[in-house]
Amino acid sequence: MTAETSQTLDRGLRVLKLLAETDHGLTVTELSHRLGVNRTVVYRLLATLEQHALVRRDLGGRARVGLGVLGLGRQVHPLVREAAMPALRALAEDIGATAHLTLVDGAEALAVAVVEPTWTDYHVAYRAGYRHPLDRGAAGKAILAARAQPATDPGFTLTEGELEAGACGAAAPLVGVSGVEGSVGVVMLSDVVPERVGPRVMDAAREVAEALR
Repeated sequence: MTAETSQTLDRGLRVLKLLAETDHGLTVTELSHRLGVNRTVVYRLLATLEQHALVRRDLGGRARVGLGVLGLGRQVHPLVREAAMPALRALAEDIGATAHLTLVDGAEALAVAVVEPTWTDYHVAYRAGYRHPLDRGAAGKAILAARAQPATDPGFTLTEGELEAGACGAAAPLVGVSGVEGSVGVVMLSDVVPERVGPRVMDAAREVAEALR
Protein backbone atom coordinates (compact mmCIF):
# COMPACT_ATOMS: atom_id res chain seq x y z
CA MET A 1 0.00 0.00 0.00
CA THR A 2 1.36 3.41 -0.98
CA ALA A 3 1.93 5.74 1.96
CA GLU A 4 -0.16 8.90 2.03
CA THR A 5 1.88 11.96 1.01
CA SER A 6 1.44 15.75 0.95
CA GLN A 7 1.00 17.09 -2.57
CA THR A 8 1.89 20.65 -1.51
CA LEU A 9 5.08 19.55 0.25
CA ASP A 10 6.01 17.42 -2.72
CA ARG A 11 5.61 20.40 -5.06
CA GLY A 12 7.63 22.63 -2.75
CA LEU A 13 10.49 20.13 -2.68
CA ARG A 14 10.33 19.82 -6.46
CA VAL A 15 10.62 23.61 -6.74
CA LEU A 16 13.77 23.53 -4.61
CA LYS A 17 15.25 20.72 -6.68
CA LEU A 18 14.50 22.51 -9.95
CA LEU A 19 16.09 25.72 -8.67
CA ALA A 20 19.13 23.84 -7.37
CA GLU A 21 19.69 22.42 -10.84
CA THR A 22 20.09 25.83 -12.49
CA ASP A 23 22.70 28.52 -11.94
CA HIS A 24 20.49 31.28 -13.34
CA GLY A 25 17.15 30.81 -11.62
CA LEU A 26 13.70 30.18 -13.08
CA THR A 27 10.70 32.40 -13.70
CA VAL A 28 7.21 31.64 -12.41
CA THR A 29 6.18 30.68 -15.93
CA GLU A 30 9.11 28.29 -16.32
CA LEU A 31 8.36 26.65 -12.98
CA SER A 32 4.69 26.39 -13.88
CA HIS A 33 5.54 24.50 -17.08
CA ARG A 34 8.03 22.18 -15.39
CA LEU A 35 5.73 21.36 -12.48
CA GLY A 36 2.63 21.06 -14.63
CA VAL A 37 0.61 23.41 -12.42
CA ASN A 38 -0.85 26.88 -12.91
CA ARG A 39 1.03 30.09 -12.06
CA THR A 40 -1.12 30.80 -8.99
CA VAL A 41 0.07 27.58 -7.35
CA VAL A 42 3.69 28.48 -8.14
CA TYR A 43 3.27 31.97 -6.65
CA ARG A 44 1.95 30.45 -3.42
CA LEU A 45 4.77 27.91 -3.25
CA LEU A 46 7.41 30.58 -3.80
CA ALA A 47 5.85 32.94 -1.26
CA THR A 48 5.92 30.19 1.39
CA LEU A 49 9.50 29.18 0.59
CA GLU A 50 10.58 32.84 0.63
CA GLN A 51 9.19 33.26 4.14
CA HIS A 52 11.65 30.60 5.26
CA ALA A 53 14.52 32.06 3.17
CA LEU A 54 14.66 28.84 1.15
CA VAL A 55 13.97 30.75 -2.06
CA ARG A 56 14.76 34.30 -3.12
CA ARG A 57 13.72 36.30 -6.17
CA ASP A 58 16.09 38.71 -7.87
CA LEU A 59 15.16 42.10 -9.29
CA GLY A 60 14.22 40.46 -12.58
CA GLY A 61 11.75 38.14 -10.87
CA ARG A 62 13.75 34.95 -11.33
CA ALA A 63 13.57 32.56 -8.39
CA ARG A 64 16.75 31.05 -6.98
CA VAL A 65 17.70 28.89 -4.03
CA GLY A 66 18.02 31.03 -0.89
CA LEU A 67 20.73 30.90 1.73
CA GLY A 68 18.15 29.58 4.18
CA VAL A 69 18.86 26.18 2.64
CA LEU A 70 22.28 26.35 4.26
CA GLY A 71 20.66 26.76 7.64
CA LEU A 72 18.74 23.49 7.33
CA GLY A 73 21.84 21.68 8.50
CA ARG A 74 23.97 23.31 11.18
CA GLN A 75 27.14 21.96 9.65
CA VAL A 76 26.46 23.02 6.06
CA HIS A 77 27.58 26.64 6.40
CA PRO A 78 30.77 25.72 8.30
CA LEU A 79 31.47 23.10 5.64
CA VAL A 80 31.21 25.73 2.91
CA ARG A 81 33.73 27.88 4.75
CA GLU A 82 35.94 24.88 5.46
CA ALA A 83 35.96 23.88 1.79
CA ALA A 84 36.99 27.38 0.74
CA MET A 85 39.62 28.01 3.42
CA PRO A 86 42.68 26.34 1.82
CA ALA A 87 42.30 28.35 -1.39
CA LEU A 88 41.56 31.57 0.54
CA ARG A 89 44.60 31.13 2.80
CA ALA A 90 46.88 30.52 -0.16
CA LEU A 91 45.43 33.54 -1.97
CA ALA A 92 45.81 35.87 1.04
CA GLU A 93 49.42 34.81 1.66
CA ASP A 94 50.39 34.93 -2.02
CA ILE A 95 48.92 38.36 -2.73
CA GLY A 96 49.40 39.87 0.73
CA ALA A 97 45.80 41.02 0.85
CA THR A 98 42.58 40.05 2.64
CA ALA A 99 40.83 37.22 0.78
CA HIS A 100 37.14 36.41 0.98
CA LEU A 101 34.39 34.09 -0.22
CA THR A 102 31.17 36.00 -0.90
CA LEU A 103 27.72 34.54 -1.59
CA VAL A 104 24.49 36.14 -2.80
CA ASP A 105 21.83 36.81 -0.18
CA GLY A 106 18.84 38.49 -1.82
CA ALA A 107 20.02 41.75 -3.39
CA GLU A 108 23.17 41.78 -1.26
CA ALA A 109 26.61 40.24 -1.26
CA LEU A 110 27.43 38.43 2.00
CA ALA A 111 31.01 37.60 3.02
CA VAL A 112 30.87 34.08 4.50
CA ALA A 113 34.62 33.40 4.86
CA VAL A 114 37.52 35.82 5.28
CA VAL A 115 41.28 35.23 5.57
CA GLU A 116 43.78 38.00 6.33
CA PRO A 117 47.47 37.68 5.38
CA THR A 118 49.94 36.95 8.18
CA TRP A 119 53.06 38.68 6.90
CA THR A 120 51.95 42.18 5.89
CA ASP A 121 52.54 45.32 7.95
CA TYR A 122 48.98 46.45 7.24
CA HIS A 123 45.95 45.21 5.36
CA VAL A 124 42.22 45.83 5.08
CA ALA A 125 40.18 44.60 8.04
CA TYR A 126 37.24 42.62 6.68
CA ARG A 127 34.90 40.35 8.61
CA ALA A 128 32.68 37.42 7.81
CA GLY A 129 29.07 38.61 7.85
CA TYR A 130 29.83 41.89 6.09
CA ARG A 131 27.12 42.82 3.58
CA HIS A 132 27.00 45.26 0.70
CA PRO A 133 24.85 45.80 -2.42
CA LEU A 134 25.60 43.50 -5.34
CA ASP A 135 26.27 46.45 -7.63
CA ARG A 136 29.02 47.87 -5.42
CA GLY A 137 32.42 46.32 -4.85
CA ALA A 138 34.32 43.70 -6.83
CA ALA A 139 32.71 40.71 -5.11
CA GLY A 140 29.15 41.64 -6.06
CA LYS A 141 30.02 42.94 -9.52
CA ALA A 142 31.84 39.70 -10.35
CA ILE A 143 28.64 37.80 -9.53
CA LEU A 144 26.55 40.15 -11.71
CA ALA A 145 29.06 39.70 -14.55
CA ALA A 146 28.57 35.94 -14.33
CA ARG A 147 24.80 36.40 -14.56
CA ALA A 148 25.21 38.55 -17.65
CA GLN A 149 27.51 36.03 -19.35
CA PRO A 150 26.17 32.62 -18.31
CA ALA A 151 27.66 30.74 -21.26
CA THR A 152 31.18 32.15 -20.99
CA ASP A 153 33.87 32.67 -18.37
CA PRO A 154 33.38 36.29 -17.25
CA GLY A 155 36.96 36.58 -16.00
CA PHE A 156 37.61 38.91 -13.08
CA THR A 157 36.30 42.28 -11.91
CA LEU A 158 38.34 45.18 -10.53
CA THR A 159 37.04 48.11 -8.45
CA GLU A 160 38.58 51.09 -6.71
CA GLY A 161 37.26 52.84 -3.60
CA GLU A 162 33.66 51.63 -3.92
CA LEU A 163 33.31 50.20 -0.42
CA GLU A 164 36.16 51.92 1.39
CA ALA A 165 38.19 54.97 0.43
CA GLY A 166 41.75 54.06 -0.49
CA ALA A 167 40.96 50.38 -0.99
CA CYS A 168 40.62 48.44 -4.22
CA GLY A 169 39.41 44.95 -4.93
CA ALA A 170 39.50 42.09 -7.40
CA ALA A 171 37.06 39.19 -7.58
CA ALA A 172 36.10 36.29 -9.83
CA PRO A 173 32.78 34.40 -9.76
CA LEU A 174 32.26 30.79 -8.76
CA VAL A 175 31.41 28.91 -11.94
CA GLY A 176 29.71 25.53 -12.24
CA VAL A 177 28.51 25.19 -8.64
CA SER A 178 24.86 24.22 -8.88
CA GLY A 179 22.52 26.35 -6.76
CA VAL A 180 25.27 28.64 -5.45
CA GLU A 181 26.05 32.15 -6.63
CA GLY A 182 29.24 33.60 -5.26
CA SER A 183 32.71 34.96 -5.85
CA VAL A 184 36.23 34.80 -4.48
CA GLY A 185 38.21 37.99 -4.17
CA VAL A 186 40.75 40.13 -2.39
CA VAL A 187 40.61 43.65 -1.00
CA MET A 188 43.76 45.70 -0.51
CA LEU A 189 44.98 49.14 0.46
CA SER A 190 46.32 50.35 -2.87
CA ASP A 191 45.60 52.84 -5.62
CA VAL A 192 45.56 50.13 -8.28
CA VAL A 193 45.38 46.34 -8.40
CA PRO A 194 48.65 44.75 -9.58
CA GLU A 195 48.36 42.90 -12.89
CA ARG A 196 48.94 39.43 -11.48
CA VAL A 197 46.13 39.70 -8.93
CA GLY A 198 43.21 39.24 -11.36
CA PRO A 199 44.42 35.92 -12.83
CA ARG A 200 45.42 34.72 -9.35
CA VAL A 201 41.93 35.44 -8.04
CA MET A 202 40.44 33.50 -10.96
CA ASP A 203 42.61 30.49 -10.06
CA ALA A 204 41.41 30.67 -6.45
CA ALA A 205 37.77 30.90 -7.55
CA ARG A 206 38.21 27.76 -9.65
CA GLU A 207 39.78 25.96 -6.66
CA VAL A 208 36.88 26.92 -4.38
CA ALA A 209 34.28 25.97 -7.00
CA GLU A 210 35.90 22.55 -7.38
CA ALA A 211 35.90 22.07 -3.60
CA LEU A 212 32.19 22.91 -3.42
CA ARG A 213 31.05 20.57 -6.20
